Amino acid sequence: MALLSKSDADYLRAHFGQNLEKPVVLMLFTRTDGCQYCNDTELILSELAELSELISLEVVDYDRDAELADGYNIWLVPGIAILRVEDSQRIDHGIRYFGIPAGYEFSSLVEDVIFVSKGDSGLSDDSRNRLASITTPTEIKIFVTPSCPHCPRAVSLAHRFAIENEKITSCMIEAIEFPDLSEKYGVYAVPKIVINDSYEFEGAYPESMFVDEILKAVSS
Repeated sequence: MALLSKSDADYLRAHFGQNLEKPVVLMLFTRTDGCQYCNDTELILSELAELSELISLEVVDYDRDAELADGYNIWLVPGIAILRVEDSQRIDHGIRYFGIPAGYEFSSLVEDVIFVSKGDSGLSDDSRNRLASITTPTEIKIFVTPSCPHCPRAVSLAHRFAIENEKITSCMIEAIEFPDLSEKYGVYAVPKIVINDSYEFEGAYPESMFVDEILKAVSS
C-alpha cells in the first residue's frame, strides 16, 4: 500500500521535475534486528525515489558494512545520508537523518533533496558571509518529533548551513525513537538544538538568529 496519495505523488513528481538539477542518492543505513522504524523508513524513501529518475535509493546493512557506516559517520539506525552526484563523484554535505522522516519531517526531506541536488543553500548573502567565518568542525544536532509543526524549519536551516560550509555537519534526531539520547541531552521540548555538544537552545529561530547562535557556540 502506497504511503503517498496519488495527488501528493503527482505534486511531488512535478515539483522535483521543476527543481532537481543533479542526481541525488538517498543512502539508508538499516539493520535487520533492533530497528523498529527501518522498514517504514525504507518504504518512505522508496516511494520518494520513484518520483524522479534523478533520485536513487541505496540500502546499506549497518552491521555488515560497519566500515562504510563509520565513513559516513552513521551512528544510529535508521540513518540517512543525502548525497549529490556530480561528474561521477558523490558529494557529501554532512546532512544526516537519524530516525524516520515521517509526519512534518517529510517536508524537510523533500526540501533537502532539492537543495542538495542544486548544491546551493539558498541562504541570504549575509548568512553566507557570516557562516564563512567558521573554520573549525561544527556539529548541529536537531531533536524533533513527527508531530512538531515548527521542527522542519529548524531542520531545513541547519541542513542548509551544512551545504553552505563544509565544516558544518547537521543531523536530525527523532527524539521519541531514541529516548536515551533525548534524556542525555535534556530534550523536554522540540525543536531542541545542540551545537558541538556544549551549546543548546530550543525553538525554530529565523535564519539570521539561528546563525547568531551558531557563531556564539563556535566562539564559546
